[in-house]
Amino acid sequence: MTATAQPAPSERTSFATVLGLWAAGLGAAAQFGKVSVSFTLLSEHYGAAGAKLGFAVSLVGFVGVLFGVVAGLIVASIGYRRALIAALALGAVVSAWQAMLPSLPLFLFSRALEGASHLAIVVSAPTLIAQISAPRHRGLTLSLWSTFFGVAFFLLVLFGLPLARAWGVGALYGAHGIYMAAMALLVALMLPRDVVGPRSGLLSLRSVVAEHIRIYRSPWRNAPALGWFFYAATWVAILTIMPQYLPEGTIRDSVVAFMPLAGICSSMTLGVLLLRRFPAVTVIRIGFAACTLASIAIWLAPQNPLCYIALALCLGLVQGSSFTAIPQLNEDATARAEANGALAQMGNLGTTTGTPILAAMVGTWGPSGFLVFALGLYCCGFVMHMLLAQRRRRASA
Repeated sequence: MTATAQPAPSERTSFATVLGLWAAGLGAAAQFGKVSVSFTLLSEHYGAAGAKLGFAVSLVGFVGVLFGVVAGLIVASIGYRRALIAALALGAVVSAWQAMLPSLPLFLFSRALEGASHLAIVVSAPTLIAQISAPRHRGLTLSLWSTFFGVAFFLLVLFGLPLARAWGVGALYGAHGIYMAAMALLVALMLPRDVVGPRSGLLSLRSVVAEHIRIYRSPWRNAPALGWFFYAATWVAILTIMPQYLPEGTIRDSVVAFMPLAGICSSMTLGVLLLRRFPAVTVIRIGFAACTLASIAIWLAPQNPLCYIALALCLGLVQGSSFTAIPQLNEDATARAEANGALAQMGNLGTTTGTPILAAMVGTWGPSGFLVFALGLYCCGFVMHMLLAQRRRRASA
């Protein structure tokens, strides 16, 4: 197939369109969060489903682990705007189906379909945001994009959970379906039709394997994704496991609620300011270095809530700058889509593996197990970005 011409980089930023794409991202995050916040109610409906119901949460992430890079290739092939609209529409249909609470096997199948929808959204939307943002605004717009998970979970707890408790879990899923349909219409109306990617031939198993090797061998494409693995593996794990050391009641609940908000705050304030002065990869390294200090503070005082908030503030620097690094390291939209696909893949791998590893280490060694876990991953993230930067300099020379 012939390649579609790429539009020139934007010199002006359509912030309204950026906000629309970010709002679509909230719907993608809710594909994870709606089942997490309503899991107890879902268990009551399906009864003695046992461990099988746990797959309702993990299937979306498992699809990301398997097909993250493939999603980047497909989205780049069919066009970012069309892929995003199709993914939102698919998400709307799947949520409407889930609202009828089908049998558990069909519900789990719907979650696999939702994983495909989710992947296409989280690959195409940030690629489009980078493409329609002026270079001077990308630190701001992509830091905004990086908040979509935290904001969505906060809104689900604030509004979605009361809706599910009052009207049943089907009402929550139905409302999500309406939201996704509205986002598909909004994106179709707001997004310029000429923002599309190049087309390529059909994918085969051999080509998919070759593309994985090519992308992960590139220190430009793989750097944001590999760093994101260390971020994702620790963030979800720490938020899940470590609050057990805090006093029960209001303090523990407040820390769990405010840690994501603290990360968003630092990403949108200090993170944006640093990105105006330093390359995104430098800000990521600053964030990882600060995380090591905050982790030591948690180890020394695991019952102090301020230590956990400090760690969340440090992780916020990694959060926004990781997405900003993608367009800084990759000039064309196809490379950015591939990098976003790899980031989605590594992020899902991190969230899948981090929590059981930390649970095992804390169960064996207590807070010292947390320290080994956190310092090991944050130091690896810091060193890895240094080594990849050296590879890029040697390759450029």
